[in-house]
Amino acid sequence: MDIISEVFEPTPENQRPYRNALGSFSTGVTVITTMTDTGPVGMTANSFASVSLEPPMVLWCPAKTSDRLEAFAPAQHYAIHVLRHDQHALALEFARRADAFDLVDRQDGANGAPIFDDCLARFECTTAATHDAGDHVIMVGNVTHVLLNTGAPLIFAQRDYGTFAQGI
Repeated sequence: MDIISEVFEPTPENQRPYRNALGSFSTGVTVITTMTDTGPVGMTANSFASVSLEPPMVLWCPAKTSDRLEAFAPAQHYAIHVLRHDQHALALEFARRADAFDLVDRQDGANGAPIFDDCLARFECTTAATHDAGDHVIMVGNVTHVLLNTGAPLIFAQRDYGTFAQGI
């Protein structure tokens, strides 16, 4: 197999190859939800990571250009739903519209954030901190409740969705 290398500086004119390089790192896919004065809001995100086991903390990073940042930035509570391999359509729908709750059996979580059980894992969070980070905001949450189901994760890499190939 021939390996083609490209070395470049991550400047604005090299944004596409930079994004392609970042896309080489596979991530899981999540739906983040919160409650606003006008009702529940959700969005698909792949910028999710564990921060700390003690205390239990996670982070995610919405883009400042997102029309849903206005709902999440002041939120004191939100829920992060890790999607299963068969929830590609759900990920796409929450990416398209903030009110895709008609596709899930929505309930109110312990802290009031909208939640659904049909996912691989769920983390109910209380906002611990937010940090400015270039064109994104880092939202750090204290995890207050967790749901863990069985199954395989939905994966996002190289601008496409897939599943985890086992046995490699």
